[in-house]
Amino acid sequence: MQGLIQVAGIIDQAEADMIIEEGADWLGFALRLPAKNEDLSEAAAAAIVKAIQPQHKGVIITYLTDADEIKGFCAEMGVGAIQLHGDVSPSELRKLRKIDPDLYVLKSLVVKTDNIGELTGVVEGAAEWVDMFITDSFNPATGAKGATGLVHDWSISAELARISPRPLMLAGGLTPDNVAAAIEHVRPAAVDAHTGLENSTRRKDRLKVRRFVEESRKAFSRIAAEAQQG
Repeated sequence: MQGLIQVAGIIDQAEADMIIEEGADWLGFALRLPAKNEDLSEAAAAAIVKAIQPQHKGVIITYLTDADEIKGFCAEMGVGAIQLHGDVSPSELRKLRKIDPDLYVLKSLVVKTDNIGELTGVVEGAAEWVDMFITDSFNPATGAKGATGLVHDWSISAELARISPRPLMLAGGLTPDNVAAAIEHVRPAAVDAHTGLENSTRRKDRLKVRRFVEESRKAFSRIAAEAQQG
């Protein structure tokens, strides 16, 4: 799982194909959002997921919090992975693991300016029932918990990566220009980018995706080599 690259906010099949051509591993589809501002329909997302799997994993990014609803939605979409950005209780995570043990579950850790204690508690309470955590940035102006384009304090993500018994994916304002430094600082297992790879039309830019993948791969290789040297 080390060195995984996810690109989120896929809007159509052409964009998905381009991102895969440029070397990303997972594609994220934001659906059933609180503001109902999805990039594509659920039917379109399901069709793309079917086209790219099993070689590349499709991941649903959502704010659903009910285990039964999550399981049903994943089955409907044909995905084996879900990224949960809502306030899902440990009991619902435990239930989800019981009713769908093969589902790969990512749980968000939304970084604010002063909530490291709260996030540490989430890690301790949820780690048994999830497969990976993902840190993302909070926007105090809008209340958004992801796709903000904002960079948070990487030292918080680094601490969460250090204490978490599960792998950590780093998100939040990552671009081709800063992803290498972010990986060096945080030492995550994976990275995720969304708005930082878009052009003025809100489509993913091929050159940005290419550079993001290249810079991420090089940084992951460097920290792997450092780890081997002890």
